[in-house]
Amino acid sequence: MSLVVKEKNHVRLVFLGAAGVGKTALIHRFLMDTFEPKHRRTVEELHSKEYEVSGARVKVEILDTSGSYSFPAMRKLSIQNSDAFALVYAVDDAESFESIKSLREEILEVKEDKFPPIVVVGNKAESGSERQVPVEDALSLVELDWNSRFVETSAKDNENVLEVFRELLQQANLPSRLSPALCKRRETLPKEQALRPPMNKTNSCSVC
Repeated sequence: MSLVVKEKNHVRLVFLGAAGVGKTALIHRFLMDTFEPKHRRTVEELHSKEYEVSGARVKVEILDTSGSYSFPAMRKLSIQNSDAFALVYAVDDAESFESIKSLREEILEVKEDKFPPIVVVGNKAESGSERQVPVEDALSLVELDWNSRFVETSAKDNENVLEVFRELLQQANLPSRLSPALCKRRETLPKEQALRPPMNKTNSCSVC
């Protein structure tokens, strides 16, 4: 059962992942083009932004969740009330990569959907020699086994951050209506380059 966004004028995106992987950093980079290197613990924070597209108001909510597993009821509620999911891990933390597997299982269970709208995000791509999760391993699992989308990002260097939100909006069935607003808002920023090798084109979609 696929979730259809009501009237296509409202969507909620939720960011899930272990503590310290950069969920908040990705959201702040997208919304405010800022980066705070010092990690601060997030319990739950909801960001809301409206866009005007073709005379219609479109509301996008972005839910930043806790990386702590001491809030299972809160996490379940976040999953129930969201339309598309970003599962974030850090490429220099193999344990955080393992954690997204259990998070995906929880999404499947809560949403009762074998193919939920998920984008897996490998953040901290600037880590270089400290990398613990090879891109090939992540691609194989996410795109071949899960049939979901995968993007590597660097919130610090502002690489592929916009791509994550484009993919999430595609998953939430809103790309055609939101893309003009997103493109206009980001047109002064340098064009981002893909950090992942070419993939099969069945899941590929350019929003802008």
